[in-house]
Amino acid sequence: MESKSNPKSRKAKAVVPPPMSMSELARLGGGKIAYIKVMTADEAKEAFPAVEGIPSGISLYALHAADGTPIALTDSRQSALGHAMGDELEIASVH
Repeated sequence: MESKSNPKSRKAKAVVPPPMSMSELARLGGGKIAYIKVMTADEAKEAFPAVEGIPSGISLYALHAADGTPIALTDSRQSALGHAMGDELEIASVH
C-alpha cells in the first residue's frame, strides 16, 4: 500500500542567497558600509603594517570598508564605532 504525503506537513526550505563577490560587496551601499572586526595583535600587524609598536597578546578592533580595506585600528569597539560615525559609515553586522 502506497502512503500519500500530506502537503501541509512538508517543511518549507529556507532560501539562501548566493554569496557575494568582493566587488559586489564593495559596491554595496556606495562605499558607505563598513564592519568592525576583532583582531589579535598578530592579525593587526599583518592588516596594518604601517602601525608600529602593537603589543603582543591584546585584542584590537579594526574598522574595514565593505570590500575588506582596512580603515582604522583601535583598542576599543566604541572608538571604532566613533570613527565610523565620523566618516558617516553605516556598520554592517558580519557573522
